[in-house]
Amino acid sequence: MNGPRRLLAGMREAAEHTPARRDRYIDLLRALAIVLVAVGHWLMVVVETGDGIDGGNALADLPWAEPLTWFFQVMPVFFLVGGYSHAASLASHRRKGGDTTGWLLGRTDRLLRPTTLFLCLWWAAAFGAVSLGADPTIVGLAVWAATIPLWFLTAYLAVVLLAPALYALHRRFGAAVPAVLVGLVAVLDLLRLGSGVPVVGEANHLLVWIALHQCGFVLYDHPGAGRPAPWSGLTVLGLALLCALTVFGPYPVSMVDVPGAEMGNASPPSLALLVLGLTQTCLALSLAGPARRLLRAGGPWTAVVGVNTVVLTLFLWHMSAAILAGVLLYGTGLLPQPPVGSAEWLLLRVPWVLGVSAVMIVLLALLGPVEARTGPSGAGRRAGRLRGVGAALKGRTVVVWCALPAAFAGFAWCALAGPGMHGAGALPTAGFVLYLGAAAVLREARRSVARDTGRG
Repeated sequence: MNGPRRLLAGMREAAEHTPARRDRYIDLLRALAIVLVAVGHWLMVVVETGDGIDGGNALADLPWAEPLTWFFQVMPVFFLVGGYSHAASLASHRRKGGDTTGWLLGRTDRLLRPTTLFLCLWWAAAFGAVSLGADPTIVGLAVWAATIPLWFLTAYLAVVLLAPALYALHRRFGAAVPAVLVGLVAVLDLLRLGSGVPVVGEANHLLVWIALHQCGFVLYDHPGAGRPAPWSGLTVLGLALLCALTVFGPYPVSMVDVPGAEMGNASPPSLALLVLGLTQTCLALSLAGPARRLLRAGGPWTAVVGVNTVVLTLFLWHMSAAILAGVLLYGTGLLPQPPVGSAEWLLLRVPWVLGVSAVMIVLLALLGPVEARTGPSGAGRRAGRLRGVGAALKGRTVVVWCALPAAFAGFAWCALAGPGMHGAGALPTAGFVLYLGAAAVLREARRSVARDTGRG
């Protein structure tokens, strides 16, 4: 119980001691983005029981619900906020004399530590379940469903590793960078749709998110740019363009991939998804004034701080919460299974989401302290005071720069493996070991910096 109590106490303390210079609205956008993604996924989940427990996507049976994904597909906002946060962090880090290696060590700590716990626990659960006689097919499917959030984190980790170079590009060319990227995404989509060769647009798996991330850099430079009216008008214009691209154009209406559909907007991310992200950005800017006034109050701001303290844990484990709730509520027969889309099914979405939320709260209480302890990494803060972190690393800089791409490669290997048993713990064994080894090297490097700067 001490862990959850310390977690709550830390949230209250962080809310009370928030620096005046901090833009609270950015934290609100991050919290809303992850909460909406989690709730959207929970609403889409269809649990099926029979010879076991299986799952499906309600969008496959509910075409009328596809426009709702314009509201729940808010990962573009997460990348926008990531760009803003990275700009603020890099600018502060450089002012203190820190270098790129130190920044990456600090920034990846918050991302990798809770992710390592997530992968290790699911690997152990899968290995134990199969060893005890569970059906490997069901175990592999469960691990794949639980690790769905890693698909987006793979792109986000790539953007984090590229952030110093991308920020340097922004400092030189400013808003021209995202403008060029939007044009490049459009050209690649045109070639993909015109040639019928999907591989042409694969670069958009990264370019769309980088474009939104660069918009976050621009937002950091101009946090109060414009008045609500222009941004409201641009929001309406964006919605009109989105309708032209989807209702009348070649793109599907759904902003998440629908099972059985010939084309999706998420794999790879399409021009339509990028337009949605830019429209959401305009909407966010049009609402910034009232939201910032609301966040001056202690209650709303404390809630925002609470979500942000465990935001990655929430994102990583929200599908796991759905799996556990499915076993508890449907596997035991507590919730009936009416036809998808029926009035009874729609009404039962309320107790379903409440049940998943309860499981999620338990997971956050148990696992959230791991993320909360990273904060901004202590190693990253100390490294930021150095004129050159290479000296503190005692020649480990080269090792760090080898470990960073290795960690990404192992992470992506596990994230993109797909359903099935890819190793003893369901995850690809080689990818899992590669990731753990690289993460351990980075962890030791952070400890080395902390020890040396502590003595300094």
